[in-house]
Amino acid sequence: MPVLRKAECSYDIRSHHSQRTEWSGQLGKPGLLLPHLQQGKRESYSGAGGNEANAAPQKTYQDPLHQTVCEARAVILAALPLYGTNADRSACLKKKRVLSGIQPSGNLHIGNYFGMMKPMIDLQVENELFCFLPNYHALTSQTDGEVLRKNTVEAAADFLSLGMDPEKSVFWVQSDVPEVTELTWVLNNVTSVGMLERATSYKDKVSQGLPAHHGLFSYPVLMTADILLFGTEVVPVGKDQKQHLEMARDIAIKFNTIYGETFVVPEALIAEETGLIPGTDGQKMSKSYGNTLEIFCEKNDLAEKVMGIMTDNTLPDEPKETENNTLFMIYSLFLEESERNSLKERFQTPGLKYVDVKKELVDVIWDFFAAYREKRNGLYADDTTVVKILKEGADKARDAAEPYLKMVRERTGILYWDS
Repeated sequence: MPVLRKAECSYDIRSHHSQRTEWSGQLGKPGLLLPHLQQGKRESYSGAGGNEANAAPQKTYQDPLHQTVCEARAVILAALPLYGTNADRSACLKKKRVLSGIQPSGNLHIGNYFGMMKPMIDLQVENELFCFLPNYHALTSQTDGEVLRKNTVEAAADFLSLGMDPEKSVFWVQSDVPEVTELTWVLNNVTSVGMLERATSYKDKVSQGLPAHHGLFSYPVLMTADILLFGTEVVPVGKDQKQHLEMARDIAIKFNTIYGETFVVPEALIAEETGLIPGTDGQKMSKSYGNTLEIFCEKNDLAEKVMGIMTDNTLPDEPKETENNTLFMIYSLFLEESERNSLKERFQTPGLKYVDVKKELVDVIWDFFAAYREKRNGLYADDTTVVKILKEGADKARDAAEPYLKMVRERTGILYWDS
């Protein structure tokens, strides 16, 4: 399971430029708009925790819209305590606007779930979670339109079945918020070619055989627009995406320097894997390696794959090693600490047969996802229901994006007539 590192996301509300607007009332209810669309909702801000000695310096604002957004946000942040006592959480993981997404690339597997989906879904409990399916990004590698269309709806249904709550979060498909492409073009003009050329992800993908087209090259700019458009404060990223988040910060800072403070400069929440989630062959679980255990497959298919998990040739009457043991590592994902310790003891006791453990694991995995499977085969088997939720999420996302894009248009001169 990933451990979330605190050091990457500590911040001081008195020095961090922050403009997030708060949802008024229950998220997404008709007529309950963001504070910048309401009148008479402002409060005064006297610094952290009301301590006048620590009060923020008097700010100056570029225009009334900028002032409204900043003041509404400052009221919220002024009252936020800093957390961090729980080892699995950090100061960034309560009452923050968090954005993340996962590309719609086919059937989800347990590596997706434990490595990214579950930690992200858990964030919706105490944060404003903005989660989207980046189908524009998927175009960098997927050229079959029918496959992308199918994968998008199925990925959404999987997310909803696994716990994404559209009443607690904002969940949408990237292409349903066209504002992101407008912002991408604007940000292109404050992004240097040299910075994009230094992107290690681009170099790695090209070396792996992906065509070196402009979409792949400018991927970080679209990712930056995804982040900045919604006033994102925290972005959970793996180590392979950390550089892209640093680019997003650089682009935000450069835009703010040229045009005045407009965007929140996001913080990274780095997921440090204490051990990779192995596939059936011991390598990192990945569709490209053909070593995955799918979440919503048939039980017979699951059993066939589990029985094929790579094991060593230790005899039944010999103790088994647990370190770097693929079967033990996969089984442990589904266990609490005490159960994991019991399994470890079983492995180290002569007499254990790998085949018996694999049979157990089939039932463990099947039972673990039973409730999710029921949702997937029931409510979310209806594409119409899934698409309705996505469209409603897109409306919420566009509401959140509107004040930022309006400021961008005004400050760059794209909005050329004051109507």
